[in-house]
Amino acid sequence: MEDQPKSIRALFLEAEHAREMLSTFPSSNSPTYQENLHHAIATYEACLKQSEQVSLFSPNETLDDVSSSDLQYMAISYQLAELVQKLAGDVDARKANLLRARGYYERFLKLLDSYDVLGKSDAKLWDQYLENRDSFSTAAARDAAGRREAKIARFREEKELKRKLEYIRQNPKLAEQDEQVVRELHLTNLAFMVHQAFQSLESIAQELNIISLAPSPPPQVQGAPTPDGREDGRGSGDNYSDRLDAQLPGLKFSGPILSADGKPLRPFTLLDTRQRLQQGVFRPDHNLPTMTIDEYLEEEKRRGGIIEGGGEQSGIRPEPDEDDLEKADEETMKARAWDEFKEDNPKGSGNTLNRG
Repeated sequence: MEDQPKSIRALFLEAEHAREMLSTFPSSNSPTYQENLHHAIATYEACLKQSEQVSLFSPNETLDDVSSSDLQYMAISYQLAELVQKLAGDVDARKANLLRARGYYERFLKLLDSYDVLGKSDAKLWDQYLENRDSFSTAAARDAAGRREAKIARFREEKELKRKLEYIRQNPKLAEQDEQVVRELHLTNLAFMVHQAFQSLESIAQELNIISLAPSPPPQVQGAPTPDGREDGRGSGDNYSDRLDAQLPGLKFSGPILSADGKPLRPFTLLDTRQRLQQGVFRPDHNLPTMTIDEYLEEEKRRGGIIEGGGEQSGIRPEPDEDDLEKADEETMKARAWDEFKEDNPKGSGNTLNRG
């Protein structure tokens, strides 16, 4: 006997639980996280598919025709978009996931717009996005002051929605007693998701623009070196090079590196000039010593700047020999002659200038 298909409520609760469990993983790049992420996405997609099969939302309805319990299912596409953005992969996979997430955000906003759930400012932003997806911004004003005011206004609206959601969630008895409170909770939550969706669409547009500027990988040619280096001629005497922009056999690059609009035209290698300049910024503002004191004295001795062995030039006076009477008499006569000279020539007597 085959298993009965799950109801949309059961699928939605399972998907919500899988999404909440993702926050318990320490890293979003771990294989376990990515595996659970794929499971959550698949569950939400099954839930979305079932909602379409049963025509849960119809363009012929108004918001009043949707029951309070069904309002939460309007957020399926939004949750899918957020989860798809977290998928890991290379540049090509990243671009595909960004486009896929953008499609889910558009589906979410289109559904709310058809039920007139979008506010006046959100509806205006939705029209601006549809006009130019690739350069969309939540602050469409051209001047800096206008963009700043728009950002502040969006932030205040989002802050008020958070405060309202937190109050309702902290008082669950209100929802139990009044169905209107439950409806208000879901509508407030959808309004908050609209704010987040527009911010994500702006971020996606910026990231897609950056990816479009990345240079495409050079075409692989037959006989090209393998990435693992097992057949690249290392140690065999062939002209092996570690340069990232090394030319492949039979493939030559010529011409300018960048186009007029700044796009790379061919592979190139960034030298370490920037790194050297960065190191120079954080160096001390004084000259550091280049040799030790011992090395300096050794160098001075080699150049003859240090006199060893005593003598008159060394400035070291030898100790007088008390037994050498002739030497003692000679020193005494020199001292007396110096004293007589100082008496005959008092200090300053030779300065005859400026005496009036």
